[in-house]
Amino acid sequence: MLRFVEEILLLLIHDDGRTAHVPSWVLDYAIAGGVLMDLALENRIDTDPQRLILVDSTPVGDTILDPALAEIAAGDPHDTRFWLDHIAQNAQSIRERALARLVEHGILEQSEGRFLWVFRARRYPIIDGKVEREVKMRILRVLFSDEIPDPRDAMLIGLADSCDIFKELLSARELHHVAERIAVVGNLDLIGHEVGEAIFDIRRLVSASVQSHMY
Repeated sequence: MLRFVEEILLLLIHDDGRTAHVPSWVLDYAIAGGVLMDLALENRIDTDPQRLILVDSTPVGDTILDPALAEIAAGDPHDTRFWLDHIAQNAQSIRERALARLVEHGILEQSEGRFLWVFRARRYPIIDGKVEREVKMRILRVLFSDEIPDPRDAMLIGLADSCDIFKELLSARELHHVAERIAVVGNLDLIGHEVGEAIFDIRRLVSASVQSHMY
């Protein structure tokens, strides 16, 4: 199964190898959120508005998730925002591991410093006995329908919205059409909401700093 970090990276890569423009610090928080989301789905952590709770410290056996899990298990109790901030500091190394795995799976290929789709496949490898649908098509189907989203898809939509990835995937008209749906689905998960709040807070601080230097 692909992890949230891998899926977010796939959403950023266009078929021609171009990468959607997302500020690096925004992507760092999306990566951190993806790690925590996967740990929650693996029943290693739980969250509430006040704290992040360690449920099970047993390693998942995943090089993307286990380093963060070990730090949570070894550290003092903190809220979700603390761990988002902390994991975001290691986002670059997490991103590199995720891209390497996508290449290893045959989903991407690396060429002249760029990561490209492997067109001979155009689908993910067979995992757990079924062919995975491409990430983009999967979440767009959720947005353009009234179906109840799978929890993973709802979480991914929240992460993608935090990064403003839908501005790259959709036309202005399409984005306007599904804006309410994105907001509703993306707010179903507490971790996704915290990612959005963290990014909003930092953007507000940056904006305030810029304005203060203008006067």
